[in-house]
Amino acid sequence: MKQPSHARRRVVAGTAGLAAAATLPAGLRAQEQIRIRFAHSLSTTEPAHQAAEFFAKNVAARTNGRVQLQVFPSEQLGPGKEVNEMIRQGANVMNITDPGYLSDFVPDIGVLNGPYLIKDPADYDKLLGSAWYQGVEKRLEQGGFKLIMANGFFGQRHLISDKPVRKPEDMTGMTVRVPPNTMWIETFKAMGARPTTVQWSEVYNALQQNVVQGAEAPLGSLWGSKLHETRKTISTTGHFTAFVMWPMNINYFNKLPADIQKVLLEEGRKAGTEMTRMTLAQNDDYVAKFKAAGVTFVTDVDTAAFQKATASVYKAFPKWTPGLHDTVLAALKK
Repeated sequence: MKQPSHARRRVVAGTAGLAAAATLPAGLRAQEQIRIRFAHSLSTTEPAHQAAEFFAKNVAARTNGRVQLQVFPSEQLGPGKEVNEMIRQGANVMNITDPGYLSDFVPDIGVLNGPYLIKDPADYDKLLGSAWYQGVEKRLEQGGFKLIMANGFFGQRHLISDKPVRKPEDMTGMTVRVPPNTMWIETFKAMGARPTTVQWSEVYNALQQNVVQGAEAPLGSLWGSKLHETRKTISTTGHFTAFVMWPMNINYFNKLPADIQKVLLEEGRKAGTEMTRMTLAQNDDYVAKFKAAGVTFVTDVDTAAFQKATASVYKAFPKWTPGLHDTVLAALKK
């Protein structure tokens, strides 16, 4: 009998999840075992995955096994956009995603992924504590999402390609893999590149077959996907200082017992802090691994020139609240 395709398996998994969510009682009984699938697109070597496992272990321990989270890496449950849609529709699934993808539902949150917005990862907490962010989070909840974690530092995103990139002119006409996300597309257009949308699970092949000339991601993701086997130059453009978020369906969350809700939120925050710690701690190790594998780092990047070139990106989102960029910059200064 012919086995279902990978895409077919994802559809079946998503449909099953929605069916399970639809049959949930109005309130889960206090001692009922709760099983939640936790999806992401990354490799198991990355801090983001390790933080998810850290979270699952701690939640299970604090709930005496009542809550079991199973982590599915490498797009096993489908691409990130599809998983977010499953969550919005009610599936008992969590996802490692980011503000750019969540901007499909609440446009203003996408500004958090803007180019050269945040210089120091520690400044991100200022945004999460601001009245502006609290308003955005409320709109996410109205749109169907509850953020279990929002403070996980994913890393500065750099460019891996077949040549050094020191200034925007070096990227003119370069085909660069980007996710299917407006912020990435507009940013790389502003840099002079030709952004090409490719799912993360397919980026290795896209580079190997020269569908694209370069790709961008934090060092952990570049290493985890073995992209250094296809390209040997990393230019430290640092165009995005990236954080991830973990959404869950708001209605599913609200049906959970209050003590479980409390554990999920507390352990989510701890996992975000742990992910940030691991990402920062492992940066030098990743650099050493890349160099040992024959990769050259280009560190004399004209960051000011890239920042100037990408300033126009903040005017490319007509659905944003007027003055949004200025509002966020003001929150960062407090």
